[in-house]
Amino acid sequence: MQKQSIFGRIAQLAKANINSILDQAEDPEKMLDQMLRDYTNNIAEAESAIAQTIGNLRLMQQDRDEDTRNAADWGNKALAASSRADQERSNGDDARAAKYDSLAKVAIQRQMQAESEVRSSAPTIASQEQVVEKLKSGLEQMKNKRQQLIAKRDELVARAKAAEAQNQVHDAIKSIDIMDPSSEVSRFEEKIRREEARVLGASELAASSLDSQFEELEDLGEELEVEARLAALKQGKNPGALGEGAAEIEGSSYHGA
Repeated sequence: MQKQSIFGRIAQLAKANINSILDQAEDPEKMLDQMLRDYTNNIAEAESAIAQTIGNLRLMQQDRDEDTRNAADWGNKALAASSRADQERSNGDDARAAKYDSLAKVAIQRQMQAESEVRSSAPTIASQEQVVEKLKSGLEQMKNKRQQLIAKRDELVARAKAAEAQNQVHDAIKSIDIMDPSSEVSRFEEKIRREEARVLGASELAASSLDSQFEELEDLGEELEVEARLAALKQGKNPGALGEGAAEIEGSSYHGA
């Protein structure tokens, strides 16, 4: 049962679908590390079990070979005893001939017993030879699978590091976007434009106020001139500002008088 359970475990591990297992894992790298440890332990256990199985097989093969040799030896002894019996019988010694025939029979019985041992061990040895070959094949597949796991782990670690590096680059780019100097310049430029607009508006307002003041001065000058001319008229003077029009008014007044 132990041999079969070891063989079943080897077959199960050798047929394991690495990608399917990793797809279901939350942390593939840790899963691979654990699988590598399990494979290493199972390979060691399988090697020990296979070595024991091979050792048992070799013992059975040795016993079979010994039984085969014994069968051949007893056959030779039976042949020698039978030949000696025939020789003694030809010499007229029937008693010695019977003795050697009895020895030949004993040798033949031992030969048959050894041959029976060879025949009875043959199926067991054949079965164990098949088991050993399957265990060796499964062990080799496990070793190949372990190498695949190592390669897969190295690949995933490299991809994880590459992804981490890319994330760092993306984070750096995002931080650059957030601290974009051009956006700061744009805001500063907009601030200056608003200040320039305020100054322009203040200038226009100041100019409008100044024009109003000059208009007031012009109105005041005209009023002063009117007052001055009125005062001149009251004093009987002919203000030069009136010109020819004032002289005409005075002449028409004289002729009328």
